[in-house]
This record gives sequence, structure tokens and C-alpha cells, in this order.
Amino acid sequence: MIRPLELFIGLRYTRAKRRNHFISFISLASMLGTALGVTALITVLSVMNGFGEELRARILSVAAHVTVTGYSEGLSDWQKVSDTVTNDEQVLGAAPYILGQGLISHRNKSSGVLVRGILPDRERTVSTLGEDMKSGQMDALKAGEYRVIIGQELAWSLGVWTGDKITLMAPQASVTAAGILPRMKRFTVAGVFHAGMYEYDSGLVLVHMDDATRLYRQAGSVTGVRLRLDDIDSAPLYGHQLSGRLNGDYRVRNWTQEHVSFFKALKIEKNVMFVILMLIVAVAAFNLVSTLVMVVTDKQADIAILRTLGMSPRSIMAIFMYQGTIIGFIGTLAGVIGGVALALNVSDIVAAIEAFFQVQFMPGDLYYISDFPSRLNRNDVLVIAGISFAMSIIATLYPAWRASRTHPAEALRYE
Repeated sequence: MIRPLELFIGLRYTRAKRRNHFISFISLASMLGTALGVTALITVLSVMNGFGEELRARILSVAAHVTVTGYSEGLSDWQKVSDTVTNDEQVLGAAPYILGQGLISHRNKSSGVLVRGILPDRERTVSTLGEDMKSGQMDALKAGEYRVIIGQELAWSLGVWTGDKITLMAPQASVTAAGILPRMKRFTVAGVFHAGMYEYDSGLVLVHMDDATRLYRQAGSVTGVRLRLDDIDSAPLYGHQLSGRLNGDYRVRNWTQEHVSFFKALKIEKNVMFVILMLIVAVAAFNLVSTLVMVVTDKQADIAILRTLGMSPRSIMAIFMYQGTIIGFIGTLAGVIGGVALALNVSDIVAAIEAFFQVQFMPGDLYYISDFPSRLNRNDVLVIAGISFAMSIIATLYPAWRASRTHPAEALRYE
């Protein structure tokens, strides 16, 4: 039976003595190593969570939460789909769209783009692009006036801005008396948006749906309907339920399917970083093993006397397990406190460092996210603390077992 005596002796061995300052120093190093590893893990994972949330928000400012399309051709009855979801409480908006490829040119510059035909009043309910306008307004898109809204990167590459004329060429061809000619139309730039994602800012253009219908000759049908939900995490479940309600006549996809590769890459990167930084905690655990081995060697005479007084091998083992557990617990607790404090204030700390040294770690002209967003996840903290503490306990097993195998006669032979 483990009694308080073992805990008392273990606490005494943890404190410094006159002749074993070096052992106490290694114990302190083990604590600091564990604390440093836990702090680094919590901070880095929180920053990665913050970057992930920020990137997801920027992607979903343009992409829909749920998309309903036809299997082969466009939707001729998109209003039916819209009416089906109108009364759903979790649906914030539904907007039809026409999607096509094109080539946009201005003077001697050209670029391939993705053309999205929209209804401005409905598009506002499914995306936040209207809030990301650098110039102009989304309401400037009027049917029949052939206006276009382009991304900021595309505007810079073409050398255009609001009010300039551009030529939009569709991949479909027109048969005329002069032969087969590409279908093209002159548009006026009515606005420039900045979504914060290079993919959209450099390759997406918005036109009115009626103009897209004429350009792509898709009268009477649209490509699909885009839905926005109040909870983006419920998109997979809602998409599955909606597919059943539509009797499987339409193809229903959610944002996790359309960007699956990107989010899988973020998850893999987070897991790899977790494993790499956990090695810091593992090194601290190895230091704890060496610390306890040195303590066991230094306390051979004490162990022999305790055995002679009747203490069992199990109690001897408990003494050193208590000592290692205390060191691991203090290090883990200090790391959790430091990691949580750093994760909650990392943006302010980085900003202060940048201001003091007059540097910028992530310049805004090179990175779309120029700050360090952080999102502390309670489950991450619990997992990190649990693994760190478990490593500390495991590290005590061999030194404690070695101490319990000490023979009193051999230990006291030269005393």
C-alpha cells in the first residue's frame, strides 16, 4: 500500500541539498524543458488554428457553404430549389449563378479567368464580397449594361481600374458569314474586390447573370444554386439531408468537399508540427530519466537504510515515481500556464516586437495574412498536457524499478 511517507521522502529528494546541487540543476532543467515544450506546442498549434480559421473565413467569403447543381446540364428550375430551402431556419440565403471560363484582355495583356454570373441582390446573402470592395459597389452590376467586377490582383496585372474597358472572350464560338469566330464582348469595370485569397483575386470576375446568359447562351437555365448556412460546420449534414429531400435529382456538394485537399493539407501540417514539437517534451522526459538515475545512485545508502528498516521494494519504487511525477507535473503546469498566456496574447506580443525592432515578419505586400491570428483550442491544451504528464510518469519507471532492486548489503558494504 502506498502511504504518505513515500510522498514525503520524494518531496525531500526533489529539493536541493548541499552536496547535490548538480542533480537539482538537472531536475530544474527537466522542468524547464517540459515547460518549454508544452508552451511551444500550445502556442504553435493555437497560431495554426488561427491561420486555419482565417483562411477558411476568406475562402468562404467567396465560396458557398452548400452548392446544388445538375448532374450533366444546368438547372432550369432553380427557383424550385430555392423555394425548397427558403423555410429552413439554418439557411441564411440562396442565390443562383452561372459559371463559365473566359479570357479577359486589356490592350496587350490577357489572363484566363473564371466568370460567375450573379444576381447582386441575392449574391449578397451568400457571400461577403460586397464588403470586400476596394472600388465600386456590387449593385453596379446591371442587366444589359455589360459591367464586370474583378479581383484586385487581376486589375493590377491587366493595368485596369474602375471605369476602364476590358474584353471578355468566351470559349464557345459563333458561326458567322466570315467563318467561326470566338464569342467576345466589351465590358466596363464597375468595381474591384479584395477577398484576401490569390486564387480569387487573380482569377474570378463577376458579371450580371443576364449578361452571362447572353455571353454563354445559357438561356432558361443556370449552373446551380449557392446556399449560405448559419453554421458552416453543419454543411455536410445539411447537404446530405437536402439531397434526400430533392430525391437525388440534383448534385449537392458542401464546402468541405470542394476544398478537401486544402483542408487536409492544413490538418496534416498541424499533425506533423505536433509530432515535431512533442520531441521537445520527449527530450525533457529523457532528461528526467537521467536525473532520477543520478538520484538513485546518489541515494544508495539511504535506500539501503530504508530497506533495512522494513520498507518494501514497492515503497522504494513509489518514492522515485513520486519525485519524477512531481517534476513532470510542475513542468507541465508551468508550460500550460505559459502556453495559454502566450497563445492569448501572441498577436500583441508580435506587434510589440515588430514595433520595437522596426521589422515586419509577414509583410502585407507578400502575404495576405500579415498578422498572427491565434485560436486557443481547449482540446489541444488537454491533449498536450496529458501526453506530457504521461511521458513524465513513464520516464520514472526504469529509475524507480532500479532503485527497488537495490540490495542493502551491497549498498552499505563500503559505508
